[in-house]
Amino acid sequence: MGAEPTLSALTDRAAALLLDLDGTLVDSEPVHRESFRRFFAARGWHHDDELLAQFTGRRADDVFATTPGPWEGEDPVALFDEVVGHMPQDVSPVPVAGARLLVELAGDAGVPCALVTSAGPRWALTALELLGGSERFAVVVTRDDVAEGKPSPEGYRLAIRALGVPADHCLVAEDTPAGVRAGRAAGAGAVVGVSTSFPEGVLIEAGADLVVPDLQPLLAPYQA
Repeated sequence: MGAEPTLSALTDRAAALLLDLDGTLVDSEPVHRESFRRFFAARGWHHDDELLAQFTGRRADDVFATTPGPWEGEDPVALFDEVVGHMPQDVSPVPVAGARLLVELAGDAGVPCALVTSAGPRWALTALELLGGSERFAVVVTRDDVAEGKPSPEGYRLAIRALGVPADHCLVAEDTPAGVRAGRAAGAGAVVGVSTSFPEGVLIEAGADLVVPDLQPLLAPYQA
């Protein structure tokens, strides 16, 4: 695609859209960050934004299992369940700008959408109601469907196989370095970073072809 691909060059040849959920389709990072803050506070463990960023875009139990921290020696899955128990009920996610319309217009144009998320199925189904429901997605891959979470490409490879579309004709949209690396390793023809959670430079360094502030720039091919 060249060293500096344009957005149109990436989107025009996309036969399928593979989309992350948190931070890409829905602005739910404030909800998840607050869950972790409350969890760490309840445990009496020091935490800051740098530490919390390690959990963004990844399965929490994977981070607990592989990253040094005050949780060493504890059951990663039990810790993840604790975090979920601290999920605030007074903070609600909202769709990222352009997300709902992108899914709608892509479907109308015969371009299937797949969800590939590190979230569990319950949260995924709840969040997708903001976008018109899970039925708008041809494939839904959650944390429960893979042995390894992002940055492993397993989830994206599973979605690509289920769609039956060549990997190099798929466009991945991701808001985290782990997600960008997963899409790139899965062989996606285009990986677009969404800078809702991390700055542009971090996503480019992870392997994104280019970075957009939200999903509105991806609407153009479907509004012609």
